[in-house]
Amino acid sequence: MSAALPQRREPATLPNTLSIGQVLGRLADDFPELSPSKLRFLEDRGLIHPARTASGYRSFSPADIERIKLVLLMQRDHYLPLKVIRKYLADLDAGRDPAWPGTAAGSPSILGTERRYSRDELLSETEASTDLMNDAVGAGLLPAAELYDDTALATLKALVDLRSAGIEPRHLRAMRIAVERELELVANALLPMRRRPDAASRAKADERAVELANRLDTVRSALVRATLAKHAS
Repeated sequence: MSAALPQRREPATLPNTLSIGQVLGRLADDFPELSPSKLRFLEDRGLIHPARTASGYRSFSPADIERIKLVLLMQRDHYLPLKVIRKYLADLDAGRDPAWPGTAAGSPSILGTERRYSRDELLSETEASTDLMNDAVGAGLLPAAELYDDTALATLKALVDLRSAGIEPRHLRAMRIAVERELELVANALLPMRRRPDAASRAKADERAVELANRLDTVRSALVRATLAKHAS
């Protein structure tokens, strides 16, 4: 009686693709809070579309990885809600060239242009002095990091202009504290949702936090404009 041939086991991913675990490992440095439940949530919301093996394993292509990074950057760095991100991605998928959300139509898209700056590059790009950079970090307006993004670039440029008017980073500590208190309000409001045991509720809480932060920013901007108008009158 001949021995049965061992069954060939199907790989967990398709050729040239990554599993969920491999995706998390690849993106861990830039997105340490990314989790399997978050990826599944993005798929459920129609933002990413990984392929499946015959056994049902998710397989992520290089294009999927770039799409995930784009979605996460739009959430984290630009505070865009998922419905806005979904519309932007749908336009890209349809072959259109949509304007970056929040910019005027026809303005250049920043898709794929997200840069990272060393400390020296940041200083050079903004023409900021070293002591201004140090003061900004000390006041909690910029992180003490090896690499900085476009948000940090815009922040430091603004601080250069503010210093020219006599407004120093130390004067803005109260602003940072106020923002932290606002976000505490959001966190407390979403605490019941985050305490639910299912991953979908926690992912929805993350999305809702971005939406509420945007609402707070709208109110803050309106208050600034109203106060300026009052002083001008």
